[in-house]
Amino acid sequence: MTDVVIGIDLGTSGVKALAVDLNGKTVLEANRSYPLLTPRPGWTEQRPQDWWDGVQGVLSELSSGLSSEYKVVSISFSGQMHGMVSLDRGGEPIRPALLWNDQRTGDAVKWLEGRVPRQTFIERGGNPPITGFQLPKVVWMRDAEPENYARVHHVLFPKDYIAYKLTGQMHAEPSDASGSNCFHLESKTWDREILGTLEIPLEFFPEIVASDARVGALLPDVAKALRLPARIPVVAGAGDNAAAATGLGISSAHPALGSLSLGSSGVIFAPLKGPTPDPEGRVHLFCHADGAYHLLGVTLSAAASLQWLRNTLFPTARYDELTALAASSAPGSSGVRFKPYLAGERTPHMNPDLRGSFEGLSLATGPQDMVRAVLEGVAMSLRDALDVIEPLQKLEACVVTGGGSTSEFWLQIVSDALELPLLKPAAEQGAAYGAALLALRHVQGARADLGGTPEILSEIRPQSSLKAIFQG
Repeated sequence: MTDVVIGIDLGTSGVKALAVDLNGKTVLEANRSYPLLTPRPGWTEQRPQDWWDGVQGVLSELSSGLSSEYKVVSISFSGQMHGMVSLDRGGEPIRPALLWNDQRTGDAVKWLEGRVPRQTFIERGGNPPITGFQLPKVVWMRDAEPENYARVHHVLFPKDYIAYKLTGQMHAEPSDASGSNCFHLESKTWDREILGTLEIPLEFFPEIVASDARVGALLPDVAKALRLPARIPVVAGAGDNAAAATGLGISSAHPALGSLSLGSSGVIFAPLKGPTPDPEGRVHLFCHADGAYHLLGVTLSAAASLQWLRNTLFPTARYDELTALAASSAPGSSGVRFKPYLAGERTPHMNPDLRGSFEGLSLATGPQDMVRAVLEGVAMSLRDALDVIEPLQKLEACVVTGGGSTSEFWLQIVSDALELPLLKPAAEQGAAYGAALLALRHVQGARADLGGTPEILSEIRPQSSLKAIFQG
């Protein structure tokens, strides 16, 4: 009998689950999608029941697909961060969950900064109030939906709601909780002082446990419905970025090695030994799943900028055709500049109202210049994030992931912008794999080499300084 663990990643577009053996090899995979609700411009919601249906689907598929020689011994999670799942006294959802990219809370953020100084949020929690975080959502509900707020007894993050459905127990863990605006980073507890000042009940928020801690066991009726063994240990897991970094072996034990995700958004992940925030709050500071911390620089529209350009101007083109076209434009895009603020911006501006633009267009501008300008604009927005990160944690290289990383040409542009080597792994493990490693850690005990550094397929080194070209 071969023991396996299951890692579940509760994403925004769908849920992914992996069965992984105790040597870290993926045995089986399952996926389900679910809808995104946008009842008003800038609002994003999902129904917790849709998540639960999707999770039951992937677990049933894994249990059916695993032969009798495999035994599931632990389950853990990664998931979209910052969302608010509001539950009533009986543990039932009161309304659809508000998601990480929901922008309705602008007035709530202003109110929070009027009650508690912005610098206090940064010093105690590592981040200023941000529209996507959980605490502003609680304030929004109190003001906009008082009848719903009066019914609230529990507030959970998305992945923690799924753990509750599996075990009947409510918990949170530091990597997700540190993205709430009401978590004290140094003590790793809910911030009583801030919640007290805001008159928000501490009792809304569940007990905090470590990311690799057991939060309960699979309920017998759930196990029966999913055709899984009863009483399987369920482990807390981590937010999606911390889980993905765990899968890549990015940890505070090797703080000079970070990761860079070139997906719809662009993310630089820098492990950090202590809770040291940027004094201006321009880059996120969260807890890592390894028990330490990490900095997170985010540009909101990375590959999404290229997708927008294709959909708008080149609807029949493939992405590889666009990058080949861009290669015919010289570095600097003939003076054309693109600011990728199509959905506002996080690092370093923390401004949801910023908007993108082209500048430097002329009658001589060709399509190749516009495409390259988009690629370079995204790369330089990542450089903006790195410039904030480097005084706090110096990186020597980044492991790269995400759909945009399939383009060696774009990676070279990013490497030139960051002036860092980029390491391309042989296989992209993803957040579900990191969740599986946290389940594995519970089974085998903490190991310094858990996950390890991935096998590197190629290394891309800087060939020139894109920053110097832009400044010139």
